[in-house]
Amino acid sequence: MNKRQSILFSLIRGGAAILIALLVTTLLIFISADAPDGAAFGAAVSAKLSLTGGALRQLLIGPAFRANGSISVKNLSDILASMIPIIFTGLATCVMFSANQFNLGAEGGVMLGAFTGALAAIYLDLPAGLLPVVCVLIAAASVGVMMLIPAVLKAKLGVSEMVNSLMLNYVVMYLIKYLLNTYLADKSKGQIQSYPFQAGAAIPQLVDNGSKLSWGFVVALAFVVITALFMYRTRWGYAIRMIGINQDFAMYSGMKVGGIVILSQVLGGVLAGMGGSIEMLGRYTTFSWGALPGYGWTGITVAILAGNNPAFVPLAAFFMAYLNKGCNLMSTYSGVPAQLIDIIQALIFLFFAAEQFLSRYRQKLVVRNTQAELAAKANPAEGSVK
Repeated sequence: MNKRQSILFSLIRGGAAILIALLVTTLLIFISADAPDGAAFGAAVSAKLSLTGGALRQLLIGPAFRANGSISVKNLSDILASMIPIIFTGLATCVMFSANQFNLGAEGGVMLGAFTGALAAIYLDLPAGLLPVVCVLIAAASVGVMMLIPAVLKAKLGVSEMVNSLMLNYVVMYLIKYLLNTYLADKSKGQIQSYPFQAGAAIPQLVDNGSKLSWGFVVALAFVVITALFMYRTRWGYAIRMIGINQDFAMYSGMKVGGIVILSQVLGGVLAGMGGSIEMLGRYTTFSWGALPGYGWTGITVAILAGNNPAFVPLAAFFMAYLNKGCNLMSTYSGVPAQLIDIIQALIFLFFAAEQFLSRYRQKLVVRNTQAELAAKANPAEGSVK
């Protein structure tokens, strides 16, 4: 297939995966909907269908439109705000997965980046304009160093980066909880949280409507462009992608595979750390995360939806943030569990990861394209007339 047909197939495959996930979700909503007690079969089915229709409206339309049909600016601002960390984790996963490095450390990286950025926001004495920038840079560097652990172990000893990074997430989480509970918590508060950030450390709000949509969203979009240019317009990005396609060929062609493997994972850590710190400084005034936030897992789904192409990450992040907002609205107004977003993510991940999903359709496209090319070569005059 040519490039246009390959993109078309990817869109069709992605749309089919999303459609199947939504159909399964609809079925689950129908099954879980409560029918009136003692109602006849027909009345019970009718009531379930009505509840399912209302829930689907909240899921698919509620995040963008109010009940009167007008656009909900507040809901859309909430969606854009929730996109910020998953854009960064999606970019981080894209870079690492492009090198065929199945590093799952973006989840712990977001938490570590938020924590180190918060500490810098509390204790560093810097001017207001400089402080948030330094906090984000410190967070990015700290997570980049963290990612050296699975990266070096993979490059030098061949240890699975997936297992290493997965365990490292929980090491990071419990280490942060220990430090916060033992040394850094504000004991005057009724819950475990850090001391307040300095006022000058806050990332300014982009829209002042309570959505917590900060200028971090603009920074996230800027890094989408930077990451895309890095991956497709630099020799380091080319080396990362080449190793992901065929590591043996890359090695025999003279590429320093070990160094590129380490580079891809460290860059992924830098991006994840930036996302965590920007989320913390743009949305919160103290650090109080007691568990992994989940942004890294969502970032994996975002990267899969984007086909490991950084340019498509904002669209995939918007889709996931929109669904998350819809599930919350559905849970609030229709009594359907908000955990359905986890089912949707799992189904999308399942069908995208399944190599044989729509493989026959892809084969037909390849055959059709080959036949067309052969026909054009056999009748060049006819092709030129057309």
